[in-house]
Amino acid sequence: MRLTIPNILTFIRLALIPVFVVVFYLPYEWSAVAAAMVFWVAGFTDWLDGLLARKLGQTSRFGAFLDPVADKVMVAAALILITEHYHTIWITIPAITMIAREIIISALREWMAEIGKRASVAVSWVGKVKTVSQMFALWVLIWRYDDWMIWLGYAALYIATILTYWSMVQYLAAAKDDLLNADE
Repeated sequence: MRLTIPNILTFIRLALIPVFVVVFYLPYEWSAVAAAMVFWVAGFTDWLDGLLARKLGQTSRFGAFLDPVADKVMVAAALILITEHYHTIWITIPAITMIAREIIISALREWMAEIGKRASVAVSWVGKVKTVSQMFALWVLIWRYDDWMIWLGYAALYIATILTYWSMVQYLAAAKDDLLNADE
């Protein structure tokens, strides 16, 4: 493993996960905005490490493995925290849906890679828009600045949930023939 700038940024993102959780639970007025800022920094490092890896020619197998792991763990942590904080079915169902989708698509990609067809389930534009909407929704719901902001977070969360289903259906449709003919 080469210790590159993108890999360092991914390690920082991993280190921010427990910081994010602790800050989220601090009993201070400023903890919500601080947790939102930690989450934002993590999202920014995700964007930056991908950009730098391509611009500096520092892509690596290790980075390709660890980057999505760091992203998924941070998002899962945020989904769990907002589910616990808001304590409502209107957050819980989208959170479970998003976590389940990540598990299903990760398993699908691994399986497709095993049969040499990983490119069939490459990231689509719907998946990218889903991620942007999801990250925005989580950031807003973590910050919880005002009631209008919370409603904006709910709206973005439901847009992300619709895109979650849409992208999952796209990935499963792309792998349909291989999945249905797997026993042959």
